[in-house]
Amino acid sequence: MQSLVNQLIQEGYFPGTPKEFVYAGFMVLAALVVVSVFVAPLAGITSWLERRVWARMQSRVGPNRVGPQGILQWLADGIKNLLKEDIIPEAADKRLFSLAPYVVFVGFIATFVVIPFGSQLIVADLNIGILYILAVTSLVVVGILMAGWSSNNKWSLLGGMRSAAQIVSYEIPAGLSVLTIVFVVGSMSMQDIIKGQGWAPWDWFLFYSPFTFVAFFLYFTAALAEGNRTPFDIPEAESELVAGYVTEYSGMRFLFFFFAEWGNLYVIGAIATTLFLGGWHIPPIPGIQEHPIIKGVLEFFVFFVKAYLWVFVAMWVRATLPRVRVDQLMSLCWKYMVPLAFLCLLGTATWVLVWPQGNRIGSIVMFLIGVAILALFIGRLRFQIRHTRPEIYLKPYI
Repeated sequence: MQSLVNQLIQEGYFPGTPKEFVYAGFMVLAALVVVSVFVAPLAGITSWLERRVWARMQSRVGPNRVGPQGILQWLADGIKNLLKEDIIPEAADKRLFSLAPYVVFVGFIATFVVIPFGSQLIVADLNIGILYILAVTSLVVVGILMAGWSSNNKWSLLGGMRSAAQIVSYEIPAGLSVLTIVFVVGSMSMQDIIKGQGWAPWDWFLFYSPFTFVAFFLYFTAALAEGNRTPFDIPEAESELVAGYVTEYSGMRFLFFFFAEWGNLYVIGAIATTLFLGGWHIPPIPGIQEHPIIKGVLEFFVFFVKAYLWVFVAMWVRATLPRVRVDQLMSLCWKYMVPLAFLCLLGTATWVLVWPQGNRIGSIVMFLIGVAILALFIGRLRFQIRHTRPEIYLKPYI
């Protein structure tokens, strides 16, 4: 984005306009395009896909009426919520109650400013990009607390307090896991982190050392907890709190909370891809440098597939694991994940001191270990599929 604006200014466009105003205008325009063309459809389609994935994993059918295979169900649900009456309880704090879903939505949508979809596809390459993401996502807990307290409902208040305790707790292992990569790169820029990796898996930071390997799984688990995803969805536990902090909401304000939750799945995957999985790097294809548009499309495709893979994993986890208790949630964080995250941080610092340029042999060994773990997992998965055979139950509906 910055290089494009500089080129336009040098060619004589926007005469007499300060460069800072041109930058700001293009950033706002790019942000509007990202929100309207990418984020909104992505969150909606993810909601449909999640319901279809759950259904197949639980031997059900899922939405299959509106559009081919039910693919327009998310659009029908959005229109339905727009047409529903927006009810504000009489005893609620009306201003805070109305503002809360927008605070949550802003905290989610602001993360897309620094997500690098490609080497040139980024709204703003901030030199504190990863710190910016950790900061703006903290707005979500503010919005959830506002929703819980302003509803003047005991279930909502309990949900808001649970979410605050959960997000604040799990930010510690998530932040420490992110810091391991910052130690390796020496920069907090999202683009610099990707440039420090390569297209080959053994050049990813996931396999940089045993400590970054463990840090990846710590980050992903903590990110699911921060996003209130199963098995960590105690702030909106339907069996205990009706719907938690969204109990009193209706219409589009109700949908905004879940819009942010579904879109946040991609943000989790995008951050994991940036930090650990090589980002937008593509193999060195001959002649691709002479075609910047094709190169940009390929980089976006590679980044999107890597990030969305972890969206599917989050759906898989939600369809498989039961909700944990509050005490189990906090014990997992403070007794296990926080000490492990500190250990990974100290181990990575030591690794960088001993091998400042990285240890190639160590990376390849970690890659082979990762492949072995994946092979064992796939073998176990095939065993379960052969013995459960869900197609027997789905056959009448396929």
